[in-house]
Amino acid sequence: MSKLVYAALASLDGYVEDAAGEFDWAAPDDEVHAFVNELERPIGTYLYGRRMYETMSYWQTATGLSPVTQAYADIWRAADKLVYSRTLDAISTPRTRLVRDFTPAEIRDLKQSVPQDLSIGGAALAAEALRAGLVDELHLFLSPVVVGGGKPALPGNLRLPLTLIDEHRFNSGFVHLHYSLNG
Repeated sequence: MSKLVYAALASLDGYVEDAAGEFDWAAPDDEVHAFVNELERPIGTYLYGRRMYETMSYWQTATGLSPVTQAYADIWRAADKLVYSRTLDAISTPRTRLVRDFTPAEIRDLKQSVPQDLSIGGAALAAEALRAGLVDELHLFLSPVVVGGGKPALPGNLRLPLTLIDEHRFNSGFVHLHYSLNG
């Protein structure tokens, strides 16, 4: 059975976007990016909400990249993508399917039927998956910045027991925390 993994770059106070909707303060350096690349290699399918998909579709046509970011673009392009949106008219990348409704039962079936792990991106979509008990692993990359508000990486009013699997410090001050949610 495949795992559903939620990974997020967040401020130290837990936000993926600041109050102005910006996230440039979370840009990973090459050391962090190389670590993320290794984390993403086993992913066969990305599950995105509309806004995260629109942000991530950059990787389909990105050029002039450094070796570490080119490696990420190659990983991203090789994976399938499911985009959950009721407002998006069409998708713009290969290996991508538009899905109108996020249904926990369909995600459970998908986890049973695909050989590679799945990743869920976007705080709102991940909140639905966390509330439905679908997420198996959580990877938080905490940026050494406090932004004071914005879009939280994790949903409010939800208690989840977590088991720390690993942690890693980066020279830039980023910290990676890896948790298991389902045993």
